[in-house]
Amino acid sequence: MKQIHGAPSFTHQDGPTSLAITQTGGHLTADFTLPSGRVVSPYALAPWTPTEIDPDLPVLLTHLRGDFLCLPFGPQSDGPPHGDTANAEWEPTKLPNVWSIQTSDTGAQVFKAISTESDQTALYITNGIQNLSGRWSYGSHPILDLSSLPDGAGRVTTSPFRWASTYPGLFSDPANGEHQALPPDTEFTDLRSVPLADGGTTDLTRYPARPGNDDLIMLVNEPATETQPFAWTAVVLDGYIWFCLKNPADFPATLFWLSNGGREAAPWNSRHTGRLGLEEVCSHFCDPLDVSREDRLADKNIPTTREFHPDNETSLNLIQSVAEVPTDFGAVSSISPQGNDHILITSDNGHSITTPLNWHFITS
Repeated sequence: MKQIHGAPSFTHQDGPTSLAITQTGGHLTADFTLPSGRVVSPYALAPWTPTEIDPDLPVLLTHLRGDFLCLPFGPQSDGPPHGDTANAEWEPTKLPNVWSIQTSDTGAQVFKAISTESDQTALYITNGIQNLSGRWSYGSHPILDLSSLPDGAGRVTTSPFRWASTYPGLFSDPANGEHQALPPDTEFTDLRSVPLADGGTTDLTRYPARPGNDDLIMLVNEPATETQPFAWTAVVLDGYIWFCLKNPADFPATLFWLSNGGREAAPWNSRHTGRLGLEEVCSHFCDPLDVSREDRLADKNIPTTREFHPDNETSLNLIQSVAEVPTDFGAVSSISPQGNDHILITSDNGHSITTPLNWHFITS
């Protein structure tokens, strides 16, 4: 175990991929060595370490970094925000790169397995959930760091979506020293043209943007098909792409947490800038579990919880990966299977790359 950004962490190195998972909260970060030899670290670290801020804050905030499992997703009445899975102690199992937690808030036994390939810059992530009963929200919570990029230099795109909206209420409340640029409860059909609260529109495919604001949107992906068996989210940074593949039946929605200095209170102190959460969820935005259970989007056929059965294990699979691209690559316009063990990534200006990836892991 190593100290990573002030937190004891399990680590693993396999070829071009080096990962670390905090023992407390199970927060994941990773470094990837690209074919050119360049090492990239797309996952965000909070601009503080666990011992530098109020220790009475939830682990979710003291250890905030990278990606973590939320079960439930959002606040709850009988446990910490985003659940024990994002706040309590994980333990290694006898299996390599498999960790577990017995949660006290949901009663579930949860296993996190992360596999890598020695010739790939990819993380194959399985969250296995056992002994859970009833309807629960959940999600994966990757946070990327784009703070070193010029304004608008990062390009953010997703696979086609059938519904999208800003957060229904005030995501950032001025009464708490918070600020947002987007209006509440506003539906839209194009990430490149989203209304601003003060009038006009903004382009959410370009980030960092709208400094001094924290905003949240939710979009619901089109279902998978035989020819397009997964949904995707992608960010083009400086010469490489970070992307995530998912089964939209498991994770119907994607949240964009656009955190660019919009929170003045501690521990944020307006310094959490250029961070981008791309959260794959089955939830009603980031609302409390009780709200997700109200099925407020049922008329749009959008599930916000899932029924779990204690006799059945549920496996939630994701692939998070990076790929090197030319500096003029543009924004990702599509990610599609290329045979059984590669994917084709195409940009909006005609570039394309093929990279090895076991994409069928998503549906296995």
